[in-house]
Amino acid sequence: MSVRDGGVGPEQLRWIGTDPDIFEAFYREHVENLQRFIARRVADRARAADLTAEIFLAAIESVDRYRPGAGTPRAWLYGIARVVVANDTRRRAAERRREEQWRGSDLLDGDDVARIDARIDAAARARELYAAMDRLPESERAVLELVALDDLSVAEAAAAAGVRPATARVRLFRARRKLRAELEEADQSPQRKEGRA
Repeated sequence: MSVRDGGVGPEQLRWIGTDPDIFEAFYREHVENLQRFIARRVADRARAADLTAEIFLAAIESVDRYRPGAGTPRAWLYGIARVVVANDTRRRAAERRREEQWRGSDLLDGDDVARIDARIDAAARARELYAAMDRLPESERAVLELVALDDLSVAEAAAAAGVRPATARVRLFRARRKLRAELEEADQSPQRKEGRA
């Protein structure tokens, strides 16, 4: 089976687990965008590489459940990525809680605190944005991330989130409106104005 120039289409997707050429084409077509998706959620290089491999493995294992009418192969892959990353995040959080039970808090010296403060100040606006996104309902946040950060179309984001495109458009509109209002309110806060003075 040959791979067409436009990438691996829905009719070829079922062969990614058995045809090395099709898998390679599928991998090359999606790996960079998938790594960007993961990098926004994971700071550790080794963990990001492991998650990338885990997502492609999950895609191979679940390809028989792909239905072309439910969305593009890209949207399907992002749906898998969301699940794999969310499961990993939950697993890591549980591990950290277990570790905290056995480990006392580490003490920081003055230089450590100064470096942390400098980094915190440098990333203030991005932190505000991500904090505002964290306050969004998960359903709205998921669609916003897939469209605004992962560059999926609304239809692809809908397929990845398992909702209809009209529902995804409504969620995207609400998420953008809430973020805009929250960031404008933060800009008007007295602490923010004092920081600019």
